Amino acid sequence: MTKLSSFNIGETLPIVELAPVSRIDLIKYAGASGDYNPIHTIDEEAHKLGLPGVIAHGMWTMGNVSKLFSDHYEEGFIKEYTVRFKGMVFLNDVITLIAEVSEKQNDHLYFNVFAVNQDQKKVIDGKLIFQLF
Repeated sequence: MTKLSSFNIGETLPIVELAPVSRIDLIKYAGASGDYNPIHTIDEEAHKLGLPGVIAHGMWTMGNVSKLFSDHYEEGFIKEYTVRFKGMVFLNDVITLIAEVSEKQNDHLYFNVFAVNQDQKKVIDGKLIFQLF
């Protein structure tokens, strides 16, 4: 495994491609988060609001971005993390997670992070600071 500190500005961490979003993923997330808004689990409720079907919780997508750093928690931790939600995630979407080094300062690595769907449309655009021990 390559250490985070060896990545240079402009380089990306190995991408993570999630399995297609399933209804059970969203049901489990609803239980874990306490967000039982039915637009995340019941098609009819989503349709009532003009959506084509259920949509993933934005925080489900945001939380998955941390998987990019799973192999590096022995080196440090995520100190700050902010995102803008750019698009909806639907059932069966395949989400790809990307982190690109944007800056290095002493024990801090700065990343631009993205989540894109199978059509290469951004669903999340954010920034993350990883602090090395």
